[in-house]
Amino acid sequence: MIKVGDRLPKATFTVMTADGPAAKSTDDLFKGKKVVLFGVPGAFTPTCHKNHLPGFIENEKAIKAKGVDDIAVIATNDVFVMSAWAKDTGAGDKITFLADGSAAFAKATGLDLDLTERGMGMRNKRFSMIVDDGVVRSLNIEEGPGAEKSGAKTMLEQL
Repeated sequence: MIKVGDRLPKATFTVMTADGPAAKSTDDLFKGKKVVLFGVPGAFTPTCHKNHLPGFIENEKAIKAKGVDDIAVIATNDVFVMSAWAKDTGAGDKITFLADGSAAFAKATGLDLDLTERGMGMRNKRFSMIVDDGVVRSLNIEEGPGAEKSGAKTMLEQL
């Protein structure tokens, strides 16, 4: 599993642009930047939609005021679901929504979670991290339900 001090593995995400879906690599997103990245098991799922994402939306300015270039959320949903989530929450101009539809990044980091028995397939564990030029500087993984350990307030304290 990825840990503090590790470099993020090379991966490609899909993001929605004005011209449709586009690929973004880890270099595109993290090289030379300080990024707060948080992962959720699924867009529109109750804790992710009502508890985890809203904290980052509400604290976006405060987080970026601490020298953060971008805030990104990743889920193992497809780019169309992630785009709909961005629109529904009004967060598309505040947070970058990254689709990891095949869970390739989740698996490469060891942050994958098998929810097949619940009919959800492979997902992300709920987490947050500060990534500085591609290197993990802090990592918070939720062990149980809720989004306290990996929430925006924790990120603000760690910046």
